[in-house]
Formats: sequence, C-alpha cells, structure tokens
Amino acid sequence: MKEEAFTLGVEEEFQLVDRQTGELSSAIDRILEQSRTELGEHIKAELVQSAVELISSVHSSIQGVRDELSRHRTLLTRIVRKEGLALMSAGTHPLSPWQDQKITERERYFQLVEEQQDAIRAQVIFGLHVHVGIPDPERALRIMNQVRTWLPHLLALSGNSPFWGGRYTGIKSYRSLLWQGGPRSGITPIFSSHAELDQYIQDLQAVHFISGGGDIWWDVRLNAHFGTLEFRIFDMPATLEDTVALVALCQALVATLTWLDERNMQTQVLPGDYIMENKWQAVRYGLDAQIADFTKLCRLPLRESCAELLDFVAEAADVLGSRNEIEYLRSLLQKPDGTGADQQIAVYQKSGQVQDVVQYLLQQTMRGINP
Repeated sequence: MKEEAFTLGVEEEFQLVDRQTGELSSAIDRILEQSRTELGEHIKAELVQSAVELISSVHSSIQGVRDELSRHRTLLTRIVRKEGLALMSAGTHPLSPWQDQKITERERYFQLVEEQQDAIRAQVIFGLHVHVGIPDPERALRIMNQVRTWLPHLLALSGNSPFWGGRYTGIKSYRSLLWQGGPRSGITPIFSSHAELDQYIQDLQAVHFISGGGDIWWDVRLNAHFGTLEFRIFDMPATLEDTVALVALCQALVATLTWLDERNMQTQVLPGDYIMENKWQAVRYGLDAQIADFTKLCRLPLRESCAELLDFVAEAADVLGSRNEIEYLRSLLQKPDGTGADQQIAVYQKSGQVQDVVQYLLQQTMRGINP
C-alpha cells in the first residue's frame, strides 16, 4: 500500500454570525478584504454572503491536515472578531431565516439562482468536502462505485443540522434534505468505466445543462481538476476534532479499497435506490438508525455497522498514521450524544431555547482553537 498516493485536501464551509446576536451576518466581502494577506487563496466566498469557505493545501498525512486546519481557523477567528463577528460550525443555522440571506455578488451564483430560483436560495447550508488523491482514473471510478455503500455511515457520523428556521425538525441532518432539492445531487450513479462518466458529462454539456463536471454535485464524485475522489456527503461538523477524524476515515477507506483493487478484489456495488433507503435512515435518525444489510436481507443498528466500517479500515489507518482518529470515531459510537446533531438536541431539550443551541455551537466551534 503506497500511502503517498492518498493525498488529502479539505474544504470547510463556516457560518459568519454576529458575535452579539448569533444571527447570520452577510459580511463575506469584508472578511475577504481583511484576510487577503494572511489566508490568500485558502479562503473564498460561497453562495450566500453569510458563508465563508476555508480551503486546505494538499497533504500526505492526517497530521498535516490537523495542523493546517487549526492554523487557518485561528487566523480566520482573529479576523472575524475584529469585524464584530464569530465563526459557527454546523450544517444549518438553527435560527436565521434563509429568506434574509443575501446572495454573493458573483456571476456564477447569479446564474445558479436564475436557473434554480428558491430551490437554491433556500440552501443556506454548510458542508465539509474531503478530497482523497487517486492517480489512476479507472481505479478511482471503481472505488467511487464501492464507497457509495458507506455514504449513510459517513453522513450519520457527521450529522449536525437538526434545527431549521427556529424549529427542531426531528431530522438529524436537515441540511441533506435541503441539498437534495437541487439537480444532479444525492447518491452517485454507477458507472462501468471512466469513458461512460465522461460521455455523461459531455452529453449534459452538449445540451447546455452544465458547463463542466463541477456542476455535478453528487454525494461523492470524481474531481478531474484535482485528480481526487471528493466526498461531499458531510454536514459541517461541530469541532475540529470531528472534522479531522472524518478526513482520516475517508483516507483509510480509499486506501483499503485500493489495496483490495490491487489484488483484483472488490466489495459489493449496491444499486442507488438501496443506498438511498439507508441514507434516509441516517438523515432521519443519525447513529440511532436501523439500516439494511442488503447482502443478508436483514436490518442492523447503524452504530454496529459503523463499528464494522472502522474495523474494515483499521489496518490502513495504522499504515497512514491515523489510528487515533479512527478510535476517536469509535468512541463516538459509544455515546448517546456523540454527534453534533445529538448534542444540539440535548441542549435544546434541557432549556427549550433554540438560542442556547446557537451559543453552544459557537463554543464548540472554538474547541481546540486559541486565537
């Protein structure tokens, strides 16, 4: 197993909120101006002006990812504080109405709004994207087909958006429901070859539905620009530790499947409809879900299935130096409130105040950060 092949890149979408009220603040242009010197190409705008994205460098180790994400969060926190703002890390804002959010003044975003109207205006949502390098495009496609099976597991581990518009929705990842409202999203189709995927993209370009592969927003996709497999399923986690652990899991899973592929071995490739059934359980119940094992035609607790996933990638994690991160995820499975969603719900059930959830998220975002 050549660990140097599994390079890592991370994109984190944070919420910009007023430090006094905790409400979303449309301040991205001010923040970009103030951060140009210190963060440069590592920071960019998103669809709404109350979002900011941090983009990592390319790393070969999980420790490199951890160090840079911590450094970037520290720098950005200093900058936003000077503007009377704070960073918040969650898949949705518990209170602020989507109707009040301003679209970022970029031609690309204006085009998307023209095409999708309120379907995209309502997507005031925040996610984590993880890139894992796979140099061989055909192998990358085979691995993409296989990792789809574990998308519900990855989502449940990251679930962090149970509130929307001041309401407890009863859904562990409400962000996922909002995201599914747009085109070319959700569970990735199965492709038999890279040529078939290329033809699909070319056909959509030919009829002017997309300008390129970047307009396809599946839960996991091949990113031709970076030569990576890009995981897009995640809610934005509450803490730095959660984020780093999920990045490590993506890398270890890709490494494990690569090791099998080198030996002409593959795991089962499930139909998208089957995976969607399990994904819905993860969206609704998070780690408390019961999902289907379609090979044995039985149901089992998602926590148990996640533990099996962690066992599956354990050897690769040892090689990659991420055993501690995998064990951190294993510890979450033992807690009734291990995920961000469960912790938000616990805070709300204690006080009955959604504003208390906002304050809790602000605190969680700063865990491990000392600006």
